[in-house]
Amino acid sequence: MVRAWYMDDDPVDQRTEHHRNPPKFITLEDLFTISGVEYFKLNVDTYATDGELENLKNARGYTYEDEIVCSKECLENYEEKLKNFFQEHLHTDEEIRFVVDGSGYFDVRDKNDEWIRIEVVAGDLIIIPSGIYHRFTLDTKNFIRAKRLFIGEPKWTPYNRPSDNMECRKEYVEKLQKGVFTLVK
Repeated sequence: MVRAWYMDDDPVDQRTEHHRNPPKFITLEDLFTISGVEYFKLNVDTYATDGELENLKNARGYTYEDEIVCSKECLENYEEKLKNFFQEHLHTDEEIRFVVDGSGYFDVRDKNDEWIRIEVVAGDLIIIPSGIYHRFTLDTKNFIRAKRLFIGEPKWTPYNRPSDNMECRKEYVEKLQKGVFTLVK
């Protein structure tokens, strides 16, 4: 099960849990409300046949998928790529990741510009909204294999902070201010 907590602004080691002492954990509902990050739990043993991933892809219009493996053995320019992933940035499209194996951390900014660390493990699928500042790092296991989903052809361009004048950022901030991110029950 995914865990999320507030973290200090300047982690000593990006690959550790590094959180406030004592940690201030937040619920998945609160994570969604204060950041717009959505979470789904899928079964890694049956996702290819149980229809849950396909239903999600169809409902949200995801038409392209690939897979990324991040490890010293599999990722060219490993240390440089990790530095790039950890640079605070945003995208003009949602960032969808389904962890098939391994683990890592997505850090996102909440509505008050504080860091929230989201620990992802096999079976976790998160959707990071367009326009949110975020970053990614591996944990101390140094391995993750994840499916990446896109609407149409992938647009994988990170825009490093500051990018506050981008339309996707303005739309995201407006949604936060209006309280658009609320769970429908």
